[in-house]
Amino acid sequence: MKSTSRDIRLRNCFAVLRHLIADAPTSRQILARETDLSVATVSNLVTDLIELGVVVEVGREDSGGGRPRALLAPHAGGGVMIGVDVAETYVQLEAYDLALTVVDRAEERMEASETSPDQVIGHIAAAMDQVRGRLGDRAILGVGVSLPGQVDVTWGVSGFAPNWDWHDVPFRRLLTERLRLDVPVYLDNPLKTITVGELWFGDGRGVDRLAVLILGTGVGAGLAFGGQLYRGATNSAGEWGHTTIDPAGPQCRCGATGCIEAYVGAPAILRQWDEFGGRAAGSQTEAMAALAAAWEAGEPAAVRTVETVAESLAAGAANLLNLVNPDLVVLDGWVTAALGDALVPEFERRLAAHALEAPLKAARLKRNTQERNMVALGAAALALEGHLNRLNTVGSRSRR
Repeated sequence: MKSTSRDIRLRNCFAVLRHLIADAPTSRQILARETDLSVATVSNLVTDLIELGVVVEVGREDSGGGRPRALLAPHAGGGVMIGVDVAETYVQLEAYDLALTVVDRAEERMEASETSPDQVIGHIAAAMDQVRGRLGDRAILGVGVSLPGQVDVTWGVSGFAPNWDWHDVPFRRLLTERLRLDVPVYLDNPLKTITVGELWFGDGRGVDRLAVLILGTGVGAGLAFGGQLYRGATNSAGEWGHTTIDPAGPQCRCGATGCIEAYVGAPAILRQWDEFGGRAAGSQTEAMAALAAAWEAGEPAAVRTVETVAESLAAGAANLLNLVNPDLVVLDGWVTAALGDALVPEFERRLAAHALEAPLKAARLKRNTQERNMVALGAAALALEGHLNRLNTVGSRSRR
């Protein structure tokens, strides 16, 4: 789809605001240099953001002979964005100011039996009630929600959540009715929200071609080009975990055989450890922690498991490198956090045997070290983007 002048202006607006959030206080001149935009363009965008209540002037600095330069910062005392991370075992809700700093949070645990939309929404509503009671009169500008599975972002529908057996659930409508909030609600899945979080406040800020490999119970790749999340025609871009590396391999939960997820998703990792003689007991997180400890202790079954998984991960990641040719690959997800010390070095050692030389040399590999909840942060950033877009004033104001 061809970009309109408004699309371009909004992309520039996001770029300016991302740098401002990361480096405040700063000036229009520095923002122009960091974003490769003209000072005039940045000045116009900043004027719009000030009028929208998103940015404020916080002082002046000496310009080296000319008039003092105004210093800018996000309006941290203004409205808040809500980011909600919905997983199979918990709901975590975080409220962010316009600097994307957490100002409040609440968490609700969910039992394995709580799988209906009404039960999940009930936990979100309970967490929201806690946070709203502490926010006082601060306005909520938007709510972003990350749901497992496939999400139709246009209609706000959970198309398919396999662990809950959801099909075409009108989640946004149901949640909006329950919360009784007159603000927009934005839905997406963790793959997309983590990638947006990386763009706004992670290693992906300022990167032209970004790939985020997310290793968890499921496996996927978030893609972003030119600072914008790439969704594809049906919001299905990034289903890297369901690309095939061995047609004769084990069956994946998607129904196909030999998918990358069937080798490097959490259930597959623990299955292989069990087959090699390990002790994959307890919950997934408990078992993964036990595997990491066994590897640290040098237990042969654990070492062999890590090496085997690293080989599969390298083969799958090489396919992505060869196809997309990214500048940066970020490894993320709870499996990366739990097993990364063992898995990542082995993966990096094996990657050169599978990837072409040029894309391998061009790509920087990083492991996410953020301690904050990147799913909730990305969901809130989606709501922030939606807030700026919904106001329909950025770039529309006539200038004399």
